[in-house]
Amino acid sequence: MDRFQEMQVFQTVAEEHSFARAASRLALSAPSVTRAVAALEERLGTKLLQRSTRGVRITETGERFLADCRRILAELEAAEGSASDAQASNRGTLVITAPVLFGDLVLTPILAEFLAREPGIAIRAVFADRIVSMVEEGIDVAIRIGHLPDSGLLAKRVGEVRRVVCAAPSLLDRLGRPEHPHDLARMPIVASAASSLLTEWRFRDGDREVVVRPTPRLVVSSNRAAIEAACLGTGVTRVLSYQVGALVAAGALEGVLEDFELDPLPVHVVHAGGRKAPGKVRAFVEACIGALRDHPAIH
Repeated sequence: MDRFQEMQVFQTVAEEHSFARAASRLALSAPSVTRAVAALEERLGTKLLQRSTRGVRITETGERFLADCRRILAELEAAEGSASDAQASNRGTLVITAPVLFGDLVLTPILAEFLAREPGIAIRAVFADRIVSMVEEGIDVAIRIGHLPDSGLLAKRVGEVRRVVCAAPSLLDRLGRPEHPHDLARMPIVASAASSLLTEWRFRDGDREVVVRPTPRLVVSSNRAAIEAACLGTGVTRVLSYQVGALVAAGALEGVLEDFELDPLPVHVVHAGGRKAPGKVRAFVEACIGALRDHPAIH
């Protein structure tokens, strides 16, 4: 038995004034109850109970220890109850991660709507254009774009995004629209250092893969800045479709080379725990999956 179990056994024997009645109340054998109290007394180096043919009497030291046991066991029960309630209920702080622009454009409205429905939950959102370690950084839920490694985490696919090449219509009117990826060599390029698409732009030409290694005229530190520069006519850029969907729809940008795009990248909601996950995590995952599966930016 562990120490808490020994304390519980001692408390029951002291209350019942009998090893046999304590064993019956605890659904244990009488010898196991006797051994538990003996082990407790040996570890403490003092007698807690006086045994006689007339029953069991608690010693003065035992009285003081009994009061401590009652307090400690009550605190343990309260702590377990609190943890159990937190596990089952929608309370506490959630830590969420997503790529920067995905967080800004897609996820933030979902977070706001979720918080309006769940007053007991707070959220700390970590938007970063890097793979944030869920274990090391205490992340509850992650939005991942791209193919996932085997990690033991639960992942639910909610959509997909394309790798698109786009530019301002004014630039394309002036320089001409590229008809093949190799035509990009004659065009000014804007690239983001925050993107994995900086050094190589890969395309598909029938059964062949075409690799273009652009020499950017402008390299910026964020995807948002690269998109803004493209809108201003500075050059052609390559980004993910959700990042420029609204701008293409508004006519600020125009997509090119669509026939040469690679297969879309999957978007997943990733988390740990399954049914054992805290209530706050289960509630958010359910809401997030529902919202993303209906979101036009990733379909």
